[in-house]
Order: sequence, then C-alpha cells, then structure tokens
Amino acid sequence: MKAEQTSANINMVSRVAADTTIRGEIISPNDIRIDGTFEGKLNCSGRVVIGESATINAEIVCANIDVWGNIVGDIFVKDTFSLKEGGVVTGNIQVRRLHIELGSSFNGNCRMITEEEFAALSDVSPVSDGQD
Repeated sequence: MKAEQTSANINMVSRVAADTTIRGEIISPNDIRIDGTFEGKLNCSGRVVIGESATINAEIVCANIDVWGNIVGDIFVKDTFSLKEGGVVTGNIQVRRLHIELGSSFNGNCRMITEEEFAALSDVSPVSDGQD
C-alpha cells in the first residue's frame, strides 16, 4: 500500500506562476514550485523550488529546497538546501546539508542542524522524506 501512496503523489506539485503574487501562509504536503512573488510563511513537507523569476519575502520550513531566484527571510530545511547559480538569499538558514554553487549569493548566517533539531526549531511535526 505504501508504494501506491508514493506513486500517487509523484506528480502532485503545487505551482505559483510568474507574474502571480501571493501574500499569506502556504501549507503543502507536496512539492511546490514558485516562479512568482510570495510574501508570508511557507511550510512544505516536500521539496520547494524557487525559480529564476521568483521573489520571496518569507519564512520557509521545508524538507528540501532548490533556489534559483531571490529570497529574503529565514529558512529551516530538514535535509538539503541547494543555492543554484544566479540564486540570491538574504537571511539565516538552518539546515542539515548545504550546497552553494559559484555565481550565487548568500548573505546571512548558517547553522547545521540534525533532524531532531529541525523538528524542535520548525514548530511542526517532522516532515516526511518518503524514505520510511
């Protein structure tokens, strides 16, 4: 039954298109890609992808994140934070694994944490990485 649940969620990705602005709180059990503007708080149990045209001013709590766009705010990541070429992050990150490519910009503080610390810091129940 678990295999059926995993395959049912593979193509479930929420999207915020370019030229779209959202203000408020987003809570998603699935992956999310943002190419527009978002201000507020994002809590995602899956992967967050910040596209090249994205402008984010938010607190982000997620399992994994790939950043090509611009983020201002604090980020809490259960597993891997990947800052891609051209990506810009201004804020503090707390993460288990960090990957920063040449041509990106990070201005803030980084603290490496365990999954247990993530659960305590994020004020949410631990997000599942699908590897149970």
